[in-house]
Amino acid sequence: MSPTGITRRHVLTAAAGVVAAASLASTGLLSTPAVAASQPLRDDELKEALRRVEARRRRLLTGRPSANGWEMQKAADDGGDIVTRHVAGTGLNVSVRMGYPATVLVHVIRRFHYEVDTLGLHDEPNPVQGWVAPSAVRDSRLPESNQASGTAVVVRPDFYPPGVRGGFTTAQQLSIRDIVADAEGVVRWGGDDRRPYEGLFYLTVRPGDTRLARVAAKIRTWNETPGSGAGVVPDVTEPSRRRQAARYH
Repeated sequence: MSPTGITRRHVLTAAAGVVAAASLASTGLLSTPAVAASQPLRDDELKEALRRVEARRRRLLTGRPSANGWEMQKAADDGGDIVTRHVAGTGLNVSVRMGYPATVLVHVIRRFHYEVDTLGLHDEPNPVQGWVAPSAVRDSRLPESNQASGTAVVVRPDFYPPGVRGGFTTAQQLSIRDIVADAEGVVRWGGDDRRPYEGLFYLTVRPGDTRLARVAAKIRTWNETPGSGAGVVPDVTEPSRRRQAARYH
């Protein structure tokens, strides 16, 4: 035993626990003031923080990825990464993964609302759907499974059934492809898949991909700049925009 009564193993174990707790806090799965504080945790505080982390992990996490590699979660608005976000200018809310995914997917919904077809008119019952429970996922290899990880949205899920084409006019498709081009390939339209799902928009990149951060930063700048971003309807027939859109078709 050392003169202080603390063995090297004790120190390493405590340090590892602090790192683990701090790491989980950064994911949104832990909101504990004791972990967030700058002062060291006592053993009992650390054990309690880790106990809460483990309980929350069991309650929320599945250990299973959706088709794009993001982990499916069991609940929304329950202390995890899936949260309900207001879609500015539409009167709508949608449950999506917080952070960069939310920024990008909410932008997609806004542009769809302004440029393709107005959502939520006349008390439309189900204009947009984001997160769904993993138990509702029929096949985790299908793009729509990304809803369960909060990385996909479906506009009018009762209106554009999977496997069916022809729900949008040519002009609407031009706008949709311009929206995807805005996202520089980190979002895909399900209508371009071999098995079409025209209401579906989903992230194509895996967690940690720097392209997602770059696109989200661009959208946030637009949101803070008058006369930019969603709500400013571009000329999607302009040749340079058509060429850009063709890159992601």
